[in-house]
Amino acid sequence: MTIESIRHFENFHAHVYFDADTTHQARTLCARAGETFDLEVGRHHEKNVGPHPRWSCQLAFAQATFSELVTWLEDNRKELTVFIHGLSGDDLADHTEHVAWLGEAVALNLDMFKRT
Repeated sequence: MTIESIRHFENFHAHVYFDADTTHQARTLCARAGETFDLEVGRHHEKNVGPHPRWSCQLAFAQATFSELVTWLEDNRKELTVFIHGLSGDDLADHTEHVAWLGEAVALNLDMFKRT
C-alpha cells in the first residue's frame, strides 16, 4: 500500500525501527517528532515487541497530523525504517492491509493476530 491509500483513517501508529547502532538516532528522531507535532511518543523498546521484528518506538497520531508528520519523517529518518499503519480496530488488517513503509519493508510476526 501507499501513504495515500491509508490517509483516510482517523488515527495511526508509526513505528520507528532501529538497532544497537541507530538507537541514538531513533531516540533523537522520536523526541523531535514529539516536540514538533501533536502526538504521543511511546517507549523505546530495545527488544522485539509484538509483531515488530526489530527494536522500535511507537508514535501515535491523528489524521490531522498525517501529511505533515509523514513528510517530516521521510525527510528526517535517514536510513531508519518507519512502519505506518491505520487503526481500524482489526489488528490483523491494520498490520497487513492498512500499511505503508518509509524505507525497507520487513516481514512482521503476525502469529498473534491470526484468526481461528
